[in-house]
Amino acid sequence: MDGTREIDDEQAKRWNGPAAQAWIDAQVVLDRLFKPLEILLVNAVSERAPRTVLDVGSGAGGTTLAVARLLGTAGSCTGIDVSEPMVAAARARAAQERTPASFICANAQAHAFEPASYDMMISRFGVMFFNDPVAAFTNLQRATKYDGELRFIVWRSAEDNPFMTTAERAAAPLLPNLPPRRADAPGQFAFADAGRVHAVLHESGWTDIELHPIDAPCTLPESELVRYVSRLGPVGLALQEADDDTRRRVIDTVLPAFEPFVHGPDVRFMAACWMMSARAGAAQRTEERGDPGKPWLAE
Repeated sequence: MDGTREIDDEQAKRWNGPAAQAWIDAQVVLDRLFKPLEILLVNAVSERAPRTVLDVGSGAGGTTLAVARLLGTAGSCTGIDVSEPMVAAARARAAQERTPASFICANAQAHAFEPASYDMMISRFGVMFFNDPVAAFTNLQRATKYDGELRFIVWRSAEDNPFMTTAERAAAPLLPNLPPRRADAPGQFAFADAGRVHAVLHESGWTDIELHPIDAPCTLPESELVRYVSRLGPVGLALQEADDDTRRRVIDTVLPAFEPFVHGPDVRFMAACWMMSARAGAAQRTEERGDPGKPWLAE
């Protein structure tokens, strides 16, 4: 089996197994945690006023539903995700609240979209897991109408997001088999390098590329911290296969490491991200003027 297929299988297994169920179980808490980022995307859609929107890596459907509620009968929002359990949960949510959002269970990198069928592409933390980002964004660009807009939010670096790696740093001595984070591999911080993101989008045919650093305040109830540590992220996945004694020792070791983020009843941290924007089919900028520096990287 080649490396690409192995990564595809690994991602499909992850998001159709215990990780997916953990996200579904924590859906309400996670939607509240990342609400500031959802609001940024909903506002971007509101400014653009598209008729058709695709939410890439839509998970349990929080952002998809928020955009569908915004558009109402004036447009439509479709979510796409590789996780069957999460897509099923999203469809159930849409049916329960009678929001006319639709969902596709497929890998957006290879899915046969109708060409030029969406006015806008959005994503909240859903595009960092492609094994071939150029192929994925090329496929998404083909599915976007002329002058359609891309607006994604992805994590910046692990160094910029100490909260996100607190658990694994503290648990490392007790969980020596935790998988290392590779900057060039699919995962949470795959798009940390702004230059790499720009290169991927440019090679995929997107133009008018801009990356804006954003820092969003996120809040988690302190009462949910144990579940967050024991179910989500690399440590959470490892603990699902650990014995009771190991689980207890890891949790007892990890929780004190979060003390700098605990403020009374809340856990607070800043999510350091990139807001990416680009257009499909826009005129290419000429390069005859020489090196313009990095106009795509906003201050």
